[in-house]
Amino acid sequence: MSAKTDAILRTEGLSKQWGAFKANSDVNLSFESGGRHALIGPNGAGKTTFINLLTGSLPPTSGKVFFGGQDITALPQHQRVKRGMTRTFQINTLFAGLTVLESVMLAIFERRGLQFTWHKTVARHQEEADEAMALLASLKMDRDAHAVTRNLPYGKQRLVEIALALATRPKVLLLDEPAAGIPAAESAELFDVIARLPRDVTVVFIEHDMGLVFRFAERITVMVGGRVLTEGTPAEIAADPRVKEVYLGEAEHG
Repeated sequence: MSAKTDAILRTEGLSKQWGAFKANSDVNLSFESGGRHALIGPNGAGKTTFINLLTGSLPPTSGKVFFGGQDITALPQHQRVKRGMTRTFQINTLFAGLTVLESVMLAIFERRGLQFTWHKTVARHQEEADEAMALLASLKMDRDAHAVTRNLPYGKQRLVEIALALATRPKVLLLDEPAAGIPAAESAELFDVIARLPRDVTVVFIEHDMGLVFRFAERITVMVGGRVLTEGTPAEIAADPRVKEVYLGEAEHG
């Protein structure tokens, strides 16, 4: 019962099926408020489908999603964002031509339900500009505030995605492979930033790099074939022979 009591986000019997294909089957998971929780598993394990069910971008075939103790299974995606569940934005298409500061300010205006008036200078929106700069400074991105997003290295573009997500003031931040395509040095820097996020933000992330997972996660859930294989602390997962078998099997079969 304590897991349910302390959980900011949990699922009961969550399933997604297309015809005979079961992407997720009876997933029961709880995410503790303020925690750093990794979802791992081989390709096709159903991790991204599960995130899509949490955010409302996919409806479940059966089961329920609870957020802050309330059943949000039927809530549309934008309503979940307003309640505090945010997934990183895809800035490469949405905000590529804007500066980093403009992008974050736009997200702040969206959160406040205000219209961004482009003909005004940033200085005319001083309150929002100050909030955006403080957010960028917390991510060590303030020096890049006036850079055009598409001109940044890919690792910094992913940091801008996180800045945009944080501008919504989330209670839960969902990251689907945030380090994908980023050089190792940049991915470590990215996860250092994630690790420094305030504890009022619960972080749930999918990641294939086991070094990053074991360095930054406090709890790890292993998914295989759309189901939860096991869950535990990094030490428990590292010692579990079933987890080793899953990853060795994936390596052997390419």
